[in-house]
Amino acid sequence: MSMLQTPVFKAVAWLLSYPDEVMVTALPDVIDAVADQELLASSRVDDLRRFGETLKAQDLIDAQEYYVGLFDRSRQVSLHLFEHVHGESRDRGMAMVNLRDIYVEAGLLPNPSELPDYLPMYLEYLSLLPFAKARQGLCDVGPILQAVHKRLAARQSHYAVPFVALLDLAGLDVLTDQSDAEPADDTPEAIDRAWEEQAVAFGPESDPQKDADCGRASAMVDRMNAYKSTTKVAEAAK
Repeated sequence: MSMLQTPVFKAVAWLLSYPDEVMVTALPDVIDAVADQELLASSRVDDLRRFGETLKAQDLIDAQEYYVGLFDRSRQVSLHLFEHVHGESRDRGMAMVNLRDIYVEAGLLPNPSELPDYLPMYLEYLSLLPFAKARQGLCDVGPILQAVHKRLAARQSHYAVPFVALLDLAGLDVLTDQSDAEPADDTPEAIDRAWEEQAVAFGPESDPQKDADCGRASAMVDRMNAYKSTTKVAEAAK
């Protein structure tokens, strides 16, 4: 593995991508690549193998319908990061532009058919960085990953497994607090109603890892703004 890149993040991005035939066929090789990098415990790699076996055992159409129903129709487990930070506010558009600029600067050409804050795309960007920087980038969105994992686990979704792997890579704990009890009706619609007034909160007081090495999720946005400001200063000095 190159010391200048961390391909394990691209591998996990693959696991969280839309399950078409190419994606599902490549799962064993992708998970083997994760194992070869030795950044995750063998028990976690075994969990990922079982995740891959679950996907491969599903009818492809059923797997695709489940993916869309889970991630595209539920704001609370959305794979679009800024959905959890900005919602539909005007700030989200500028944050998208800033993030796309960061991707291009790193040599990643964003998929024009997907929004820049799509988690698999963000993970692909992190894969281009040395592990220490990639891990910090993952920590920046740590509270989002923790909250989404908790909600996926409440739905008993197999997609909770790749999120645990991401939390391990970030050095973050899985949230086990059960104070926000789920309803007796555990359908996705019922769980969304229970979470409707409990959007993810970010800030020093709400960060569950505020005493750890990882920063709060909004640090990602702050870093983008700093990047844009630095670029403007450099251009003005020319």
